[in-house]
Amino acid sequence: MQIDWQKTLDDILRITCPRCGVWTGQLFAGHSNEPEAADYAPRCGDCTDKEGCESRKLVFLCQACAKELRLRVKPVDEVGMMALLLEECRDDLEGCLAYLAEDWQEDLDVEPEDVHLGFEAVAPEVFQAELETRARFENEYLKHHQWFRAHNIPIPDPGWRARYVEEIVGLGYATALGD
Repeated sequence: MQIDWQKTLDDILRITCPRCGVWTGQLFAGHSNEPEAADYAPRCGDCTDKEGCESRKLVFLCQACAKELRLRVKPVDEVGMMALLLEECRDDLEGCLAYLAEDWQEDLDVEPEDVHLGFEAVAPEVFQAELETRARFENEYLKHHQWFRAHNIPIPDPGWRARYVEEIVGLGYATALGD
C-alpha cells in the first residue's frame, strides 16, 4: 500500500490550527501585518525574509488564535480557503500587470524621453526580478486552479484568467496561464 503523504498532510493541516496545533472543526480567515504571521501564512512558505516582513498576510487560524492576535476573521471551509488563496494570488498578478504596464516608469523615476526604451532596457535587473516574481505567482495560481479542477468545484470568476492573459500578452509578455 502506498501512502499519499501530501494528501495526508493536507488533510491534517485542514483541521489543525497552524499556529497552536489545536485540532478544530473550523478555521477562520483573516489578515495580519505582523512578521510572525509569516510562519503560519500559507502563501509565505517560500519567503526568505519572514523576520522583518510587515506585508499583509492571509492566515487561517482557530478562533482562539485569531482572537488572541486581534484579527478580524470570518469562518471558512476548505473551498472558502482555496477561493481566498486564489483571489489573493489574482490580486498579486494584477499588481504585476499594472507594474509592467506603467508603474515601473514612476517607481524607477524614468525620464519621459527614456520611456520609449522600455522597462527591460531601462532597468534590466529590476525587469528580470519582476518577471521572476510574476512567474512565481502564475505557478501558484495554476496550482490553486488545478485544485478546483481536481475537486470538480467551479472556479470563482472563471473569466478572470482570460482577461489577465489578454492584458499581459497585449503588453508583449508571455504567460504560463495560456494564450
